[in-house]
Amino acid sequence: MSPYLRLVLEAGPLAVFFVVNSSAGIMHGTAAFMLATSVALLLSWRLERRLPIMPLVSCGFVLLFGGLTLWLDDDLFIKIKPTAVNLLFAATLFAGLAKGRYLIKVVLGTVMELRDEGWRILTIRWAWFFLLLAGLNEAVWRSLSTDAWVNFKVFGIMPLTILFSLLQAPVLMRHQVQPETADPAGPPPAQG
Repeated sequence: MSPYLRLVLEAGPLAVFFVVNSSAGIMHGTAAFMLATSVALLLSWRLERRLPIMPLVSCGFVLLFGGLTLWLDDDLFIKIKPTAVNLLFAATLFAGLAKGRYLIKVVLGTVMELRDEGWRILTIRWAWFFLLLAGLNEAVWRSLSTDAWVNFKVFGIMPLTILFSLLQAPVLMRHQVQPETADPAGPPPAQG
């Protein structure tokens, strides 16, 4: 799948959430977010014949917390969903790290190949970043209006995540496993 299509499938549900919330309010926005997230996951499955781990987990949380929001008519649940997801991701990465496993490799290992030290650094950095996002989400939803929180969710979290990802480029370059190249002298002579 092209990176642009992947971005649309991951960011599209957030755009739907923002637009519907702006025009019809948080409850309608939440319902639309649940539907758009499910459709994006189904499209991802149809295109790749696999379900990416992070979007799958996120979809489960969107359906759970969005369902609670609609069922109980309380927007608290959709507001704490990013906190719960980010805490889960951070705890998972820290737990793996404590056991000497770099679980971020499970998510990114098909895209890139790094030496263990690179996976260790990325695991630590992403775990702390997820904790930061959880804290930011808590601060924003507790201190600002619902519409301001939605704006932060759409225009704050996604750009911060993209920026953080780009800032990891030096680690990726430094610890990338180089593919083995062919011997410049050519193949060994045939034995006869």
